[in-house]
Amino acid sequence: MTEHEYRPIRSFVMRAGRMTVGQTRALEELWPRYGMEFTPLPISLDAVFGRTAPRTLEIGFGNGEHLARLAAAHPERDYFGIEVHRPGVGHLLMLAAAGSLTNVRVSTHDAVEVLREQLVPGSLDEVLILFPDPWHKKRHHKRRLIQAPFLELLASRLRPGGVLRLATDWEEYARQMLEVLSAASALFANQSPGGDFMPRPEERAPTRFEKRGARLGHGVWDLEFRRL
Repeated sequence: MTEHEYRPIRSFVMRAGRMTVGQTRALEELWPRYGMEFTPLPISLDAVFGRTAPRTLEIGFGNGEHLARLAAAHPERDYFGIEVHRPGVGHLLMLAAAGSLTNVRVSTHDAVEVLREQLVPGSLDEVLILFPDPWHKKRHHKRRLIQAPFLELLASRLRPGGVLRLATDWEEYARQMLEVLSAASALFANQSPGGDFMPRPEERAPTRFEKRGARLGHGVWDLEFRRL
């Protein structure tokens, strides 16, 4: 099966959420500056950002606080975020404008289609997937994002030596992700010395989901794999 034949079911559910006045205004006024519309045609990220720089993609950035903090801390890198929930997108746009960030761009389209249709091979240096929906019921496991065909697509868009970082507060999902990634040994190499999980990165700002998991007593499992 080629990447163009891969037609997965949606790995997310559209939840409208309640938009604040500020988020609504941000989407209306700031989208032309930071937004990237979906078209089923390859794009040049150099043209989108107006420069050549290392590129990080965050899939499912939530309210955008982590992505905005990274972009502010690393102006030498470009950050491209994909999120389907509009309140979170509006919040990130507000943060980007408040911080006068020029190295942030945003898409509200399905991440699989953006990767497959818009991003060209080898165009990314890092991919972040932090606390994806665990779809904890067994009958819903097929909706999980981290599956072999998706990893093949990700690998094609990461340059050799690029890094994939993941985190979850569901241990069973963490072990499944580890199993699936370990099976893709021709594409990715685990950066954990023990061949399993990594320490929590100090630079990662706690996400809303991570804070909620901590309140519930959940652990957090981090993975880091390098593209071969």
